Amino acid sequence: MTTFHIITLFPSAFDSYLGESILKRAIEDKKIRVKIYNPRDFTVNKWHRVDQRPYGGGPGMVIEALPVIKAIEKAKRNKQKAKIIFFTPSGKQLTNAYADKVGKACADIILVCGRYEGIDARVLKAFKCDLISVGPFVLTGGELPAMLVIDSVARRIPGVLGDLNSLEESRVASPDVYTRPEIFEYKGKKYRVPKVLLSGHQANIEAWKKSKKK
Repeated sequence: MTTFHIITLFPSAFDSYLGESILKRAIEDKKIRVKIYNPRDFTVNKWHRVDQRPYGGGPGMVIEALPVIKAIEKAKRNKQKAKIIFFTPSGKQLTNAYADKVGKACADIILVCGRYEGIDARVLKAFKCDLISVGPFVLTGGELPAMLVIDSVARRIPGVLGDLNSLEESRVASPDVYTRPEIFEYKGKKYRVPKVLLSGHQANIEAWKKSKKK
């Protein structure tokens, strides 16, 4: 079973996405497991504060290294081959190939979610991490990227999708899909399913799908 260990200040951010549809079923069927570690639980101050002003000046707050290190340490305990993913806009782009590689190689995946101005960089000196970005843009935190990694890795695990043929990237799939009815009318205009999809000629259908991917 693949276990995702999430380091986050906002555990409830994951409730909705993990509590619905395919990922919910994957958890219930014990195909995957998700464990959450809040750095606030590893603080020593009575307010459970984890952020401080940045050295060198600048706006915003920076998450302290030690609470995050201790959270990672607990997630990593007795799991020497665990993969640690640290989300940063300057990281390597998340791809299907990376998700496939990590999912096959690692039973334990630790996802470190930053917030505010980021996490003290000394965390990266304490642990070997893959620096990952989910796109050429900046988000307010690492929770959404973590969900993307969980989804992209989990869907490749046998049994999660029910049918591995559902992996669009492993077959000829078109971004345009259609279902019943064959024809419907909206504001006086008729909308039809492309004739090739109704032809029953599989070679022509596959060629049409391939042409739509360009």
